[in-house]
Amino acid sequence: MRRPKVLFLSTENAARSQMAEAWLRSLAGDRFEVHSAGLNATAIHPLTVEVMSEAGISTKGQWAKDVSEYLGKVHFGNMITVCASAEQNCPTAFLGIGNRYYWKLDDPVKFQGDDAAAIAKFRAVRDQIEQLVRSWIDEQPNE
Repeated sequence: MRRPKVLFLSTENAARSQMAEAWLRSLAGDRFEVHSAGLNATAIHPLTVEVMSEAGISTKGQWAKDVSEYLGKVHFGNMITVCASAEQNCPTAFLGIGNRYYWKLDDPVKFQGDDAAAIAKFRAVRDQIEQLVRSWIDEQPNE
């Protein structure tokens, strides 16, 4: 049985798309083949790993990937952009995506504040992504 492929796309693939990838993999099991990428990938932010671990969700085996790793190589039935930049600058090679979604999420990496405020921001974004992923799963047809 072929699993639908899902790509979470962000700018740096450092936080939001990584969280979404981990949440979908955890909540949906083997129902989907899940990937994430960034338009200008950097590295996974340490607080991303920390707050996901707090929620009992592993990011093991995940790394920041540039979208060029997928362009012209993988067809995604679903693409979810998680920031305005990725939504506006999505490569035209992805125009043939079966289903495209946009989740406008704050970038916790760009948050300015002390350590306590920064981790609180990461937690808030994590929790928002969890709810979005849960709702998205519920909307998907069982194949």
